[in-house]
Amino acid sequence: MNVVFLSPGFPPEMPFFTKGLADVGAKVIGMGDQPEGALPEMTRKHLAAYVQVRSFSDEGALVDEARRLASKAKIDRIECLWEPLMIPAAKMREALGLPGMTVEETIPFRDKEVMKRVLDAAGIRTPRHANAHTVAQVREAAAHIGFPLVVKPIAGAGSADTYRINDARELEQVIPMLGHVPEVSVEEFVEGEDYTFDTICAGGKILYFNISFYRPRALESRMNSWVSQQTLSRRDLDSPQIASGRRMGLAVLEALRFKTGFTHMEWYRKPDGEAIFGEIGARSPGARTVDVMNFASDLDLFRGWAEAVCWGTFSQPIVRKYNSAAIFKRAVGEGRIRRYEGLDRLLSEIGPNVCAIELSPIGAPKKDWKKSVIADGFLMVRHPDLETTMRLADRVGTELQLVAG
Repeated sequence: MNVVFLSPGFPPEMPFFTKGLADVGAKVIGMGDQPEGALPEMTRKHLAAYVQVRSFSDEGALVDEARRLASKAKIDRIECLWEPLMIPAAKMREALGLPGMTVEETIPFRDKEVMKRVLDAAGIRTPRHANAHTVAQVREAAAHIGFPLVVKPIAGAGSADTYRINDARELEQVIPMLGHVPEVSVEEFVEGEDYTFDTICAGGKILYFNISFYRPRALESRMNSWVSQQTLSRRDLDSPQIASGRRMGLAVLEALRFKTGFTHMEWYRKPDGEAIFGEIGARSPGARTVDVMNFASDLDLFRGWAEAVCWGTFSQPIVRKYNSAAIFKRAVGEGRIRRYEGLDRLLSEIGPNVCAIELSPIGAPKKDWKKSVIADGFLMVRHPDLETTMRLADRVGTELQLVAG
């Protein structure tokens, strides 16, 4: 099994997926835009070969490179888990006649407006929405949809360039911030909780799924620098509280005709229990959420995804042992990290529940929390009881401080 894996060194989770492919017996041919020597060690260690391309922005050159590789060795799969390269990967597959998502199948996972139109036609509840290329169209959509609303890039990932807007005055303040975004989605703001529905599929069958939620809501975290954002993976996926979202997740995958790979869907749960679709990507979740899911069941989902895309199977037993949570930290102050406050006390008191720590080292520059959910690092905890897990996560959020100066 020869697999071309696009961007094996970035984003940060990709080295683990590269290893996963090698672990299930694939010969991994990495294709990236950085020198091989600049790749993470884990990536280099698990590549059978590497091809450096001049730029990922030249789709024609990527297709030509795929053809060149295929003239030298049999290529069985072309895989990609990074949003900006989903369409180029599909074009490369089509050029070589390989299995996997086509361009037509990929577009609804990249274009949020097309995505919602497909799901509207399938009878799935989505926020009221419209796309806009110009300032005038943004204003027109806002007048039609009404406030509060959300404006975000049509082809974005995560919460970058995403804004909640409460009235016409705020809209005019936000419009200049979107000048670099060629097309946006304007949609109804849904009052409720932020949840996910994540899957690994093969041949149209779900082999693994997960439901997480964000504490607080992603937009609230994006607007307040003091927030320690949490991602919490639930142990009990049969709870009536999330049943509507679970049903909707299944319906979304069917409507979008998804077959094989990772998916990451976000949805909203209103106070009355109604589930409303948010968006979906044909990729793994970011911000180390795969690690959160792994710790919940002592799995290796990097390997699980690789096994699914290469062989159509998922051989690891799935035993949901824990609720698990990642708590992301933002340093207070400016400059370089000077000290940690509260870490030793937390580890002495809740150490058995801590499953991962990755904090910016002392002396490192404080990171821009607006550009990354992970910001200055994270701590992960787990416990069989949901309420206890949330209390542990809240302790980390409030008692652990990274101080910059």
